Amino acid sequence: MPNEHDIWKPQERGKAWKGAGLYHVTLTIPSREPLLGELVIPDQDPKLARVDVLPLGRTLLDIQKNHLPSFYPEIQILHYCLMPDHLHAVWYVRKAMPRGIQSALRGFWQMAKKAGRAYSYLSSLIPEFNSGENKKIASIMENLRDEIGSDTYDTLPPIFTEMPFLRPMGHKDQLPTTIRYIDLNPQRLATKRLMPELFWVQDNIEIAGRIYKGVGCADLLQRAQYMPVHTRGTWIENAEKHGDDKELRDYMSKCVLEARKGVVMVSPFISKYEQMVMAELLKEGLPFIYLADNGFRDYYKPQDSLFDAVAAGRVLILSLWDYDPTKRHVSRADCIALNSMAEEISTLSSFTRNLIPE
Repeated sequence: MPNEHDIWKPQERGKAWKGAGLYHVTLTIPSREPLLGELVIPDQDPKLARVDVLPLGRTLLDIQKNHLPSFYPEIQILHYCLMPDHLHAVWYVRKAMPRGIQSALRGFWQMAKKAGRAYSYLSSLIPEFNSGENKKIASIMENLRDEIGSDTYDTLPPIFTEMPFLRPMGHKDQLPTTIRYIDLNPQRLATKRLMPELFWVQDNIEIAGRIYKGVGCADLLQRAQYMPVHTRGTWIENAEKHGDDKELRDYMSKCVLEARKGVVMVSPFISKYEQMVMAELLKEGLPFIYLADNGFRDYYKPQDSLFDAVAAGRVLILSLWDYDPTKRHVSRADCIALNSMAEEISTLSSFTRNLIPE
């Protein structure tokens, strides 16, 4: 099955992105080894979390700050955050580029791989290489192949074996959201490490004979009452085409009122009106079960709107499917299936919901 790097190409075949624009770039160590920095959580408070930079991370930042603009002066680094195993950055292409953003992305990757091989070489010579303020990586990375020979050089692990992930921002309004997402990375990694039971993927959750995967508070499966959130098409049509939104408003209000009484809402929250109900549940700190149309990828992290609620033990995310990186949109068949699952879960008694022992 292809991964996200195969699906999200930085340019269409035969075309190049050469114009001005904003890009969110992520370079990851595929093995997820924490070679770039060390997460520190003062007083076990996620809000105070920071990443102390290690030698390879320091070199990667130097490549981005100094080497990249020297080869591609059209690029300005607007923002970045270094994590233990990856780097997030916002690149601003200020004017048209002769060779396009893919050329810059590949050039950055090639320089990162040189740094990775230099790190592999030095850490093989100095076992405690990461423990000090060692700055030798940058000084040897350019000439290392000549010094040790091509055969030896090519056997050194490059560390960064996958192309950086590139996401274009369609408009400037996405910039504050992207920067906020980047800045929250240390806090959210710290939260996941301090609360692993809420963020690991639980593989075997049986509900009415179906086997779900889940992330979040499994205790929500032991509540007394549940209610599906499903805004009917006729209500929406009456509201949007005929200006009669009473049924729709009354139903949405009922969902929130029942949640305030302790009833757990269950839904895929697909329509914009269902999403408005979810937004109110999040705002008021009310629990709910969210049915996802796709599974959980490796190192899954709930989306921004759900992350804090999961950490607070107020949300359980369930999915019947394995993760599919090619999936981009929910189909009508998926919508029908998800709403049926919500109805099914809501009609069961709590004792019929079981976690299958490992």
